[in-house]
This record gives sequence, structure tokens and C-alpha cells, in this order.
Amino acid sequence: MTAKRRSAAAARRLLAPILILCVLAAGTSAGAGAAGDSAASLTQRVDAIVAAEMRRQKVPGVAIGVVRAGRVILARGYGEANVEHRVPVTRETVFQSGSVGKQFTAVAVMLEVEDGKLALDDPITKYLPAAPSGWARITIRNLLTHTSGVATYSSKDVNLRGDYSEDELLKMAYALPLEFEPGSRWSYSNTGYMLLGIILHRVSGKFYGDILCDRVFAPLGMKSARIISEADIVRNRSAGYQLLDGDLKNQDWVSPTLNTTADGALYLSLNDYLAWDRGLRAAALLRPESWSAIYAAVMLKSGRTYPYGFGWEVDRALGEPWYYHSGSWQGFRTFISRYLADDLTVIVLANLADAMPVRFVDGITRVIDSRLPRLELDTAIADHNPEITERVRVLLRSVGAGTLSAQDLPAMRRDFFPEELQACKELLAPLTAPARLELLERRELGDDLRYSYRAVFPQRTLFVAMTLTPENQVADVEIEPR
Repeated sequence: MTAKRRSAAAARRLLAPILILCVLAAGTSAGAGAAGDSAASLTQRVDAIVAAEMRRQKVPGVAIGVVRAGRVILARGYGEANVEHRVPVTRETVFQSGSVGKQFTAVAVMLEVEDGKLALDDPITKYLPAAPSGWARITIRNLLTHTSGVATYSSKDVNLRGDYSEDELLKMAYALPLEFEPGSRWSYSNTGYMLLGIILHRVSGKFYGDILCDRVFAPLGMKSARIISEADIVRNRSAGYQLLDGDLKNQDWVSPTLNTTADGALYLSLNDYLAWDRGLRAAALLRPESWSAIYAAVMLKSGRTYPYGFGWEVDRALGEPWYYHSGSWQGFRTFISRYLADDLTVIVLANLADAMPVRFVDGITRVIDSRLPRLELDTAIADHNPEITERVRVLLRSVGAGTLSAQDLPAMRRDFFPEELQACKELLAPLTAPARLELLERRELGDDLRYSYRAVFPQRTLFVAMTLTPENQVADVEIEPR
């Protein structure tokens, strides 16, 4: 199947900025890459970056927000929210949140903690008494920080086109294995946040989405923020897309109930994110100690910390905190990045499953302050572990040949098999052996070690990362286009 080719005029419309600049701040900090730029120049440079990335990534529509020192310096829509109807993206266009929604679930949890209905170190069996006995060691904190050990659910556990009650979702979750002792490691788990939503319902008597509407969205002035609904009339709803063999297609359909769970099922506009950023800057809604808990890197049983809080990646940039998170679901990709050293927030909302929001973020921060670190690793470093690099080379060969199985990687996160493995195989199968593997980063993450590479093949370049446990077993693999 081939999609109809877009005319040159339509292509220009796709990349043309739709919304006039909201507010511009004139200056940038000393040492910044854009120091001395006028507001108009800054806007033009960001427009050029966004247009180039949209072309490169074939993204139909994007909304971009940039806030500096509490002032909105850019709030614009680019391209189309709905390609079939040629509806432009504006700051009112609503996008699916994906896992960026987890930070809102975390705030809802902390509201119940402050109300005395939950405690972070309570065992979750206090609220889910029918859970497996091994779950008595799992706490609310473990769910918030992805240290529960409960495997993330995938399409082999649920029918994405089937509707489920909360009891049925719990039954599914109870059947999932514990991948490690709670609190001993970190592994991303959508199941954990789904469980938090059910626990919130049980302790409050309210659906978690109603808690958000009443106690988060309304107080912060997030006027269009809401739970996803296909039945409701949702103004300014964007369409989600995916690329199949390079052609733009509509997103896959997901059942209504699986689009209401607390692991990331929200509609949010750029205006909503800007209001959210104001709330974050004001430390609104919660007590200071609750915000401190949200932004604290989780401590593992070994005494080491992993750089994740409650719904936020927690890092450092220019010596100060740097909080960020991505989202990906049903034809949408989102990203919010907050650099406290530069008092800067960058928001990217895209309606394409294959989009890479980090490239928009990196391009924008490079213009505003070139000192800020990049999200996408790009600079090769000295490789002092050639045996690990060779191990990656062998792994790539096995994946491409289709000979890798779950038995070969006993410590690997469960959801890698079979969908992600198949996607990686499709990337690698047409390629010959890599001409070189360039080490980009060796990073300690809790007790694990993550090695990131640029894999340069004669045909194309890929990003490859492998995470090893203290026992030197593979716990995670990422293989992505560059």
C-alpha cells in the first residue's frame, strides 16, 4: 500500500507555524548560546529547528512550549492536528499524554497521603488484600518509583481491544511475575501506575480521573485537561498517527477502558501544560515535603540511588536539578523537560508514534542555552571495556539473525519479548555487520551499568544501549534509529 503523495503546497502548509507567538522574553542568560539574540531572531531559529525536525521525522503536527523564568517565550502550533481534515495545531489542540500522565497520578497519590488515606511505606496489600502473598513486600513508594518488581503488562497479558473492569485488571496484574525483590532494582512498570489508580479509587471512593479534575486540573486552570474518552465530544482533539513502511497511517484502536488507566491516559493541550508548569514553579497543591518526595531519586536496598522520583526522571544540569519525562501511546509522543539551573521548561507534543521529541528539545535548548546537556547522546568517549562492546556486537548479530530468545537473557525485562525483540529484529535484519560501535556513555544507574553506543552500519546508524546487572546479566536492551 502506498499513501498519496502530498503536493508541494500542502507540504509547506504542514510545516508552517500556525499560531502567532504568545509572549516573548527578550534576554537570555550569560554564556547562553543565544545570548544577545532578539526575541524575533530566537523565534525564527526555533521555527527553523522545528520545521527541519518535522521534515526529518515526518511528523504531521507539533505543539511547542518554552517557559523562561516564569515567562512564556514561545507557545506555538506547527503542522496539522488532523491530516484528513487539514486542521492546524494550535495551543488549544489536545494531545494524548502517554506516560507524562504519571506525574499527575503521583500528585493525586500525594494528595491522598496528605489527607491521611495513604502512606508511602504502606504495603500495597493493605489496599489490595487479594494480591499475591509476595506483594506484601511492595509499598506505595515502590509503585511510584518503578521499584516494585511487578512486570509491566503488555499485549500478551491484555487484549488492547478488549474492555476490562478494575477487578479484571487486578486479576491480570496478580498473574504477572515479580521480576526482582521489591526495592532492590528499578524497572519501568506501567502496571505499577495502573495499580495506583485502582488504589486511589479504593481509598477515596473516586475514580482517579475525577480526583485529578477536582483537585489538580481545576485549581491550576488546566481547562481542557481530562481523561481520554472516545464517546465524549472533546474540542480540539488531535488525531494520532504512525508510520508503516514510511507511509502515514492512523493510530491503532485501543479499548475505552484501557485508555482510562492511571499509567498515562490523559488529554492535555499546550495551554494545560503551561498552566501545569506555573503550578510546578509555584509548588502549588501540595506541601513542600510532598514535592521534595516527588523529586527525590529513589534509594535502593543497596543504598545506591536510581535517578527516578515519582513520575519524573531526576538528573543534574549545570549543577542544578533537571527533571524530565517522556510519553508514548497510541500515535502520540510527548516530552517535558525542566532545567532549574536555567529556569527553563521545554514542552513538546507530537501526534506521531515514531516521533523523537528529544530532538526538538535538544535543538531548542541549543538555541536558548548551549551549555545545557543534550538528551540524545552524540559524543563518543574512550572505550575502556572492549569486552562489553564485543558482547553488544554479538547481541546485535543474534537479534538480527532472529536467534535470540528469552532463555538467552534470563534477567531481561519481561515485556521485551516478543514485541520489542521483533521490532529490533526488523531494524537489524536488512543490515550487515556494524562497521564500528562508538561508546557514547557508561553510566551507573543504581546498581546497574548502562552502556550506550552509536552503531554505525554501512547502510545506516542506530543507537544501541545495554544495561547489565551486578551479576553481569543483561537487564535491558534498546535499539533505535538515529
